[in-house]
Amino acid sequence: MPDNSRSDKEIAELRREYSRQVLAESEVAAHPIDQFTQWFQQALSAELLDANAMTLATANKDGQPSSRIVLLKGVDENGFRFYTNYNSRKGQELTENPHAALCFYWAPLERQVRIEGKVAKLSQAASKEYFKQRPRESQLGAWASKQSSKVGTREALENRFNEIKERFEGQEVPLPEFWGGFLLRPHRVEFWQGREGRMHDRICYEKKDDRWNIFRLAP
Repeated sequence: MPDNSRSDKEIAELRREYSRQVLAESEVAAHPIDQFTQWFQQALSAELLDANAMTLATANKDGQPSSRIVLLKGVDENGFRFYTNYNSRKGQELTENPHAALCFYWAPLERQVRIEGKVAKLSQAASKEYFKQRPRESQLGAWASKQSSKVGTREALENRFNEIKERFEGQEVPLPEFWGGFLLRPHRVEFWQGREGRMHDRICYEKKDDRWNIFRLAP
């Protein structure tokens, strides 16, 4: 077997101090969506690459977890919206087990946001409205890709795309019945601000009886 002791040591020694900002209970908004919006706008203002990229963690009916990066496509007082193929692995898992978690990590700002909640499909009208905003190539891709299913070759995938492109040539690309949005309604949101000596600030919102309780967590 190869000797990985040196690389393991190098990995173990990877570290840096976090010292950009602080986060205090007295400074956060009363509602987690308002606090998230403030931080998200700051991430956009900092021109962070893919500021709306988030890890989506799901689990199937047996509790087997999986995670992947998806893009946030909307947030309001109701929760966080994203879109996918409903027949994909994440789509199937969210149908079987409608509980999920999101995680944003904005490294240059030394910030992380963790969100837990229950997920439900958006209405077809809402999904159609967003689908119309997508670039045409992305619309065609939604039809062409049987997301998460096995595909023999890249050539087969591209041939499928070209078939779909020819099929809808000269006409509007309709919303596929197997494609649409999800809304995650949060019941727990944690804001993490990196601090020196790993004494990080962690402010948590937890919903109980339609009220948001705010408290600090140990780092």
